[in-house]
Amino acid sequence: MELRHLRYFVAVAEEKNFTRAAERLCMAQPPLSRQLHQLEEELGVLLFEPGSRPLRLTEAGAFFDVHARSVLSAAADLKSMTQRVGKKHRTLAIGFVASTLYDLLPELVRRFRARYAEVEITFHEMTTMTQLQALKDGRIDVGFGRVEGDDPAIRRIVLSEERLMAAMSKAHPLAAGTAPLMLRELQPETLIVYPNTPRPSFADQVLAIFSQLGLQARKVLEVGELQIALGLAAAGQGVTIVPDGLLTMRRDDITYRPIADRKAVSPVIFSVRRMDRSEELQNMLAMIYAIYDASGRAHVKEAL
Repeated sequence: MELRHLRYFVAVAEEKNFTRAAERLCMAQPPLSRQLHQLEEELGVLLFEPGSRPLRLTEAGAFFDVHARSVLSAAADLKSMTQRVGKKHRTLAIGFVASTLYDLLPELVRRFRARYAEVEITFHEMTTMTQLQALKDGRIDVGFGRVEGDDPAIRRIVLSEERLMAAMSKAHPLAAGTAPLMLRELQPETLIVYPNTPRPSFADQVLAIFSQLGLQARKVLEVGELQIALGLAAAGQGVTIVPDGLLTMRRDDITYRPIADRKAVSPVIFSVRRMDRSEELQNMLAMIYAIYDASGRAHVKEAL
């Protein structure tokens, strides 16, 4: 069994059709069918249900599919890691979601650059889910995001869980109070969530918290990014939910009210390739732990 057999199998499993899979793989259909037949003979089991249209995986095929994808992902990870280690210049590419810039990320990068001036750092704004694929592709080396996800090729560390706040116009009736709000008080409001694409995103995280509490906003307005959400809230178009790290970015036209519900939190998640043992990564992890410990907000743990 070779990696190409796994690629052939996964293509057929995804396309549910040998002809389309062959076109995708840029090969003729008969050789593809022979390769998959040989794979079944080697394994001694059927991977596809005979005569099914579209093709359906057998129970053994479904099991093989999960592990074939894991092996291919690990192989791609190994390739990108090896290429990275072989670079002559030491680099560290950081993926981030915009809201993490208002937390401890800027301080982390300042300290890292001061101590390891020989390492070239680049920044790439991208959603949490995009970060996971970029890590496997070798486009970034570490990611700072908020949305939980599961990928066997990625190691995820929850750095902290930030409390959520409601951001609204200073003229909003709720802006006059000072006590923490309960999310049920926001049900009559237009809830502005971001980003609208790609999903899942922080928007889904906020909506899930409402759902877990048995709540539903009167109206949901989806926008592209944080600054648009804040701008619309300042204009009185609704209320948006943001992490409390944004308190470092004061706006004269916005009032922030903390949210009291225990579930109203958003994690800051550090993601890396599971196989990555580079010196740059180890140095960054050590610095992250030191900064979060010193901040009094230490909540560092491995994500599930």
